[in-house]
Amino acid sequence: MTTNSRPTTDAEASIRALEDARYAAVIAGDVDAFTSLAHPELAYTHSNALVDTLESYQDKLRSGFYVYHRIDHPVDRIIVTGNTAMVIGEMHADITAGGVRKTLANRSMAVWIREQDRWLLLGYQPTVLPEEAR
Repeated sequence: MTTNSRPTTDAEASIRALEDARYAAVIAGDVDAFTSLAHPELAYTHSNALVDTLESYQDKLRSGFYVYHRIDHPVDRIIVTGNTAMVIGEMHADITAGGVRKTLANRSMAVWIREQDRWLLLGYQPTVLPEEAR
């Protein structure tokens, strides 16, 4: 019997757990926990096309500019090649951004790199889902 599924690798399982941890950190407002998962050169793009560095994103989290109330992040695929992992999925969230409550529905891509035996988030890119795809 053949199937289209393949076994999950240890790296894929690690990345999935790290994705859960980073989303849990921002929901909890735990900037230090998020920072421990992020690469110093993080490029964090938002669905409005603004891009934060690690430092500017930390500042926005600490100041309450971004407050995450709920995040669902189904993962469609994790691609691991060498020391790079790419997570393809979605991010659905209720947030407050700059004092405005919003509901987000995005396709997303996260890039993790392995340095010194640690996976770190290097990049994040959401794309707003059209109404018919929500």
